[in-house]
Amino acid sequence: MDKSVLPAVDEIAAASSESATPTDWPRRQVLKAGAVALGVGLLGRFADARAAGLSASDYLGLDAWAMAKGLQAGQFSAEGLLAAAMARCDAVNPQIGAVNMRHDDYARALLLARRSAGTSAKGALAGVPILLKDLSTYLTGTVTSNGSRLFKDAPPAKFTSTLVARYEAAGAVVFGKTASPEFGLTTTTESQLWGQTRNPWNLAMSAGGSSGGAASAVAAGIVPVGHATDGGGSIRIPASYCGLVGLKPSRYRIPSGPGRFEGSFGASVGNVVSRSVRDTALFLDVGQGHEQGSPYWAQPLARPYVEELGREPGRLRVALVRESLTGAPLDPAIAKVLEETVKQLLSLGHEVEELRLSIDPRQLFGAHGTALGAAVLTMVHDREQAVGRSLRPDELEIVTQTVLSRAASVTGESLYRARQSFEAISATMEQQFERYDVILSPVTASLTPALGQLALNQPYESYAQKAMGSAGFTVLANVSGQPAISLPLGWSDNGLPVGMMFTARIGAEDLLLRLAGQLEQARPWAAKRAVL
Repeated sequence: MDKSVLPAVDEIAAASSESATPTDWPRRQVLKAGAVALGVGLLGRFADARAAGLSASDYLGLDAWAMAKGLQAGQFSAEGLLAAAMARCDAVNPQIGAVNMRHDDYARALLLARRSAGTSAKGALAGVPILLKDLSTYLTGTVTSNGSRLFKDAPPAKFTSTLVARYEAAGAVVFGKTASPEFGLTTTTESQLWGQTRNPWNLAMSAGGSSGGAASAVAAGIVPVGHATDGGGSIRIPASYCGLVGLKPSRYRIPSGPGRFEGSFGASVGNVVSRSVRDTALFLDVGQGHEQGSPYWAQPLARPYVEELGREPGRLRVALVRESLTGAPLDPAIAKVLEETVKQLLSLGHEVEELRLSIDPRQLFGAHGTALGAAVLTMVHDREQAVGRSLRPDELEIVTQTVLSRAASVTGESLYRARQSFEAISATMEQQFERYDVILSPVTASLTPALGQLALNQPYESYAQKAMGSAGFTVLANVSGQPAISLPLGWSDNGLPVGMMFTARIGAEDLLLRLAGQLEQARPWAAKRAVL
């Protein structure tokens, strides 16, 4: 986006900040910012777009790639795309609870500024409506609640996260945020602040977590792509549960700032969930790259990731991992999809060989838990300092309180040893890729859980026992730093999506995208959609 239009957008966002920061937030209702005087002309254009813009079926049939190309070709307008996204959100979000905040006025002001500057059709994401995950991600003039009552009345952000700024500079239009559990601490999206986010495939089931709001919104057709983050499986697990593509990039591929340059020793990274492989590649192209001031970065590819989709992956050496590091047995439906995926790979000419990983789960989960706990403890202490008081017990959920209590007793030596474990596990995993090109495993050992099972408002011991089947495959790539992608390659007998995960060496997102594109052609999933 033309830098000259940014001040105008920031001024309008600042003017609406009071209405974007309510003092009494309902747990289950979507927030809408108060009206801002944008002018009769702009309001008229949006009214016209809603009345004469894209039909619901036309909008649902477009991925982000098609939206941007269609806008650039003059087939529809950015206002029409935004109006269609808002209308879809109005229609389905009351059922699924995916979008917890609306920033309609921010989006409209952004489009007005772009139209005035003549940049409406500029950029690889021109006009694409998107939603941001409401966790450690910031948009000027809006609140980030982190899914916690402790942050419900936090002041509006004075800056925009680097990744979000890159999306906007490429033409994307942010009009809201998606729900997250408190501090992203569980693999479902349920919180006492926002309530439950439901899976569009079955409203009694979880959409996964912690990017369940993003996955639910994409699966329901509100947006084609949703911003997401992954600190232990939080992109891949919701993608699997909701029938989407979910890529966790290599450590340091995507910026985390400004102000911080890694999350939880690099375990937490940002990206998106999407319906198509090309959308995942498109957003990776836009989002990746070194951030000013950061000492960390992944070497960029010589060509755009979207160009990988037309290339054959070659004959790959695939390692098959069946065993979860938590010891949780595979649900029969997941085991069945895993076998079907192996047969598909063999039919495509790839080699498949069984592998048992030589990873100590105590070292893995101990290091991950130490890093994550320290990160949450720091967020809470920063918030306490900002409000000038200690937190009240009723401001945090039960499991969160246990996490904080354990984190408070961690020594500096323990934290340093956790970082050493990250490095040792990374080196061990990179050795596997001297023999294999990719590792195939399930995303989770268990099927999509019912709502309530993994919520944070229960005793820690009860939660930990139920969570055994959810993150036993995914956490490894967060600690070791490799890229890993969930693909919707199967279904349970009761019609729930089942994802399979592919992991590659650090920096090999191109290989994962080539393989994902090949599997998308061999076993297309786009036509199978959740019906609301």
